[in-house]
Amino acid sequence: MNDSSWGAPPQAGYWGPSDQGPVQGAAPAGPAYDAHNAQQTRPMPIVPDVPAHGGDQDDERGAASTGGPLFRDETPSHRAPSQHQPKPQEPMSSASQPASAPQKKNAGRDLGAAIGVGVALGAVIVVSLFVVKAVFVGVIVVAVVVGLWELTSRLQERKSIKAPLVPLALGGAAMVVAGYVRGAEGAWVAMALTALAVLVWRMTEPPEGYLKDVTAGVFAAFYIPFLATFVAMMLTADDGAWRVLTFLALAVVSDTGAYAIGWRFGTHKLAPRISPGKTREGLLGAVAFAMVAGALFMQFLIEDGTWWQGLLMGFAVAVTATLGDLGESMIKRDLGIKDMGTLLPGHGGIMDRLDSLLPTAPVVWLLLVIFVGSG
Repeated sequence: MNDSSWGAPPQAGYWGPSDQGPVQGAAPAGPAYDAHNAQQTRPMPIVPDVPAHGGDQDDERGAASTGGPLFRDETPSHRAPSQHQPKPQEPMSSASQPASAPQKKNAGRDLGAAIGVGVALGAVIVVSLFVVKAVFVGVIVVAVVVGLWELTSRLQERKSIKAPLVPLALGGAAMVVAGYVRGAEGAWVAMALTALAVLVWRMTEPPEGYLKDVTAGVFAAFYIPFLATFVAMMLTADDGAWRVLTFLALAVVSDTGAYAIGWRFGTHKLAPRISPGKTREGLLGAVAFAMVAGALFMQFLIEDGTWWQGLLMGFAVAVTATLGDLGESMIKRDLGIKDMGTLLPGHGGIMDRLDSLLPTAPVVWLLLVIFVGSG
């Protein structure tokens, strides 16, 4: 309910005496109407008939009664059948008003399911990382293809944008493999070929909507598989498994810090028009948690790494992860959806987990190359 409906002045349908003249539509009784006698007679207030049924109109009339403001959640839920008019609402003193019970903060998601799915995904990642690196490349490819499917499906459902999935999926898989085998040069070549394939594939359909479809396709190719390629490129180093683990752990720690601090202490909105649940206190929690974790990981897990490098990396991860989350929130708000999918209980879809990882991957890859080299 908006504020204008509280205590709004009665307009059409008001049932009291009017100082503007007789009530519209009310005919005088009797065959003849003596205007002189009518002026000497005190007008009798017209009692309204009880409406045939309740609803919002009843609530609004109650709000305009002389008994004081009547909010919608204070409307009596039962009327006796014998009553023909509502009882006047007595104003309640501030001392007699019951104190509102403190509301318990809601976490906003199923924590049990979220933790269970997170542990399962973490186990798959750790096993594939430290057993056979090529298996982890396959995990990246699967995540990329599913993410592309979610994004293109939502675009078609909500905006009637038909970004071609087949060339995107094939090109995305090739992009990740090329980045792992040939490095950044291979990733750029695969990206260019994927964009070309999208342009050609869409030519097999009518020209209506061609521009928006191919634009969305090229955006999807860059947003998901190309950014994910930097994770595969981290893996090529001698300590590649530890680099990828550091990247993933810092992103998770950043998200955990933002969630824990924001849920407990968050009062100032960070970007209310984009993501109302995010707070400035949560961002500070993300930065603090990620910087501490970054110092520990760089000092003890990354060869030739130092703690101060981890502080810088943790700060960068917290910022890029937050921006990535806000970026996907913008996309979802434009599409009018809450989650990109329902594949992961407690999390949403694959894209709802990749949103903070994708823009963070190239930043972590670049910082690692600067700090300790690419080997």
